[in-house]
Amino acid sequence: MFKQKKPVKIIQSILFPLVLLSVTACGQQTTAPANNQPAPATSAPAPAPEAKQLTIGISQFVEHPALDAAREGFVAQLAKNGYEDGKQVKIDVKSAQASMDTAISIAQKFEADKVDLVLAIATPTAQAAAQTSKEIPILFTAVTDPVEAGLVKAMGKPGANVTGTSDMNPVEEQLKLIKELKADAKSVGVIYSSGEVNSKVQVDAAKAVADKLGLTIREAAITSATEVKQAAESMVGKVDAFYVPTDNMVVSSIAAVLGVAESQKIPVIAGEENSVKSGAIATYGIDYTKLGEQTADMATKILKGEAKPADMPVEMQAEMKLVLNKKAAEKMGVTIPQAMLDRAGEVVE
Repeated sequence: MFKQKKPVKIIQSILFPLVLLSVTACGQQTTAPANNQPAPATSAPAPAPEAKQLTIGISQFVEHPALDAAREGFVAQLAKNGYEDGKQVKIDVKSAQASMDTAISIAQKFEADKVDLVLAIATPTAQAAAQTSKEIPILFTAVTDPVEAGLVKAMGKPGANVTGTSDMNPVEEQLKLIKELKADAKSVGVIYSSGEVNSKVQVDAAKAVADKLGLTIREAAITSATEVKQAAESMVGKVDAFYVPTDNMVVSSIAAVLGVAESQKIPVIAGEENSVKSGAIATYGIDYTKLGEQTADMATKILKGEAKPADMPVEMQAEMKLVLNKKAAEKMGVTIPQAMLDRAGEVVE
């Protein structure tokens, strides 16, 4: 009996220190490090809250190449500035289809949706937006005279929630192109929408400089796009050239003017380059894609909280370029002088 108990005591004497060491080791794992700093947390940190996605409403009066270019330039530049559609911002694009009533409805929807910023492309949509919302930041582009349109108090100090970029054309320089292409030209036909303030401003500018250029301006006011062709036909035999200002209704139906001009060999000078690419002979003016990009840079400052529309001067495009269309000139029976071709910024073959 005694011989059987001795091994048990020996085993107990061996195991007891081992158990004690094990318990001590486990206790050391739960104590703070020797430097008395708290032990590192074992759970993953909570994720940072995601930044709120902003909403931008774009209201475009009508779809035609110049206004489309302004919109596309705006969206592309905004993405370069860190506000990409579908990521940092949601961009809601709507077209008024040349209807002021629709432009007002779009403005009211953006107001109800409480969008973070509105881009209004062209004068009518800018007027609708400005009349509807007094709090949401509103940027306009492709607006010829924002003061005359009642959008801002002054070009240098808008004074409210509206500012943007102007597409005012160098009308005198554009009319001079007519004399270069057709030295004996005496009268110029201008078709424009009676409901667009920007168009009336350009017609008045043309009339103001016509005398010193030896030209007479003949006007044809329209109220809808369906009247464009008839207006052009009414001037046949009375004008030596057509001048198409940046009138949204006329530009959206410029094919009607071009058809009459080509059949009667009457040169067409346009207020912007996209009309030249569509078939007019020449323009000296702005780049609407760059105008949209310029507007996006203004929008970026507003979205970042770096500026407010009331304090942001209306901007204009400093760089102008001569754009010529050789094929259009041939169709209208005009030869473009080499001197014009030599100084052109772009020549459409």
